[in-house]
Amino acid sequence: MSKSIEELKSLTTQIRRDILRMVHAVNSGHPGGSLGCTEFFTALYGKVMNYKLPFTMEGKNEDHFYLSNGHISPVFYSTLARFGFFPVDELRTFRKLDSRLQGHPTTHEGLPGVRVASGSLGQGLSVALGAAQGKKLDGDNSIVYSLHGDGELQEGQNWEAIMYAAGKKVDNIISTIDYNGQQIDGSTENVLSLGNLHAKFEAFGWTVLEEKNGNDLEAVIAILEKAKTETGKGKPVVILLHTEMGYGVDYMMGSHAWHGKAPNDEQLDTAFKQLYLEAPADY
Repeated sequence: MSKSIEELKSLTTQIRRDILRMVHAVNSGHPGGSLGCTEFFTALYGKVMNYKLPFTMEGKNEDHFYLSNGHISPVFYSTLARFGFFPVDELRTFRKLDSRLQGHPTTHEGLPGVRVASGSLGQGLSVALGAAQGKKLDGDNSIVYSLHGDGELQEGQNWEAIMYAAGKKVDNIISTIDYNGQQIDGSTENVLSLGNLHAKFEAFGWTVLEEKNGNDLEAVIAILEKAKTETGKGKPVVILLHTEMGYGVDYMMGSHAWHGKAPNDEQLDTAFKQLYLEAPADY
C-alpha cells in the first residue's frame, strides 16, 4: 500500500530510532552516515523504486538497488524491515553471531533485499553497472540504483567504472553520491579533496543532477523522480545528494566523530527525546 508523505516522514523518524537502537545494543556500527541517508532510503523504497515482495535475487522486470558504502547497513536493514522484506523483530540481531544482519551486508545468509556483499569501498559501482548491462541483455527495461559515499570516490576503481559507464552508454543506472563531506578520518576536504564533483562527472560523460537539501524527504523524492526521466538517453545518471552526517541528532550532526561510534546509554536517551514519536517506537 502506498504511503503518504506524512506517513513516510514519520517513518524516517522510526528508522532513525532503529539505527540508534541497533548500534547502541552492540556498541558497534556506523550511525552517522546511516542517519544522514535516511531520507534517501525512505524515498527510494517508499515512492520511487519498482520492486515486488517476496524478494527474489533475479528480480526480473524490477528495479534493483546496490549499496556500495556498506558500512551504513543500519539504515539499509531498518528500511528493508520497515518495508516488509523481513520481520522488524530481526533488527534485534544486528551484528550478533549467526545473524543475517552483519556489520556489512552479506549474501551467504540470504537476507531478503541484499543483492551483493558490500563494504569494501569503491566496488559497488562496478557491480551495479554489471547488473544494469545484464538487464539490457535480458530486454529488461528496469532501472538499477546505487548509493556511494563521497569519501569512497577517493578510490580509483570508481573512476574506471565511471569512465566505463559513459563509454558503454549504460543509461539505465542512477547512482547517488552521499555528499556529506565527512569520512572516518575527518572531512573529505582535509583527507583528500574531491574537487568539483559536478564538473568531474560531466567531464566523464554523465548526466549530473544535484540536490542541496538531501535531508528534505520531498526534495529527495523529486530529484530521484527527475533522474528517472533522464534514463534511456545514452548517458548514465548521477545525483550529488548533499546530506548531513548524523542528521536528526544534534550532537552527531556534521561531525565525522560519529562515522563509526555508538552512543552510550545517556546519549541514546538524549537522541530518542529528539526523535520523538507519539506511538511507542520499539522494534
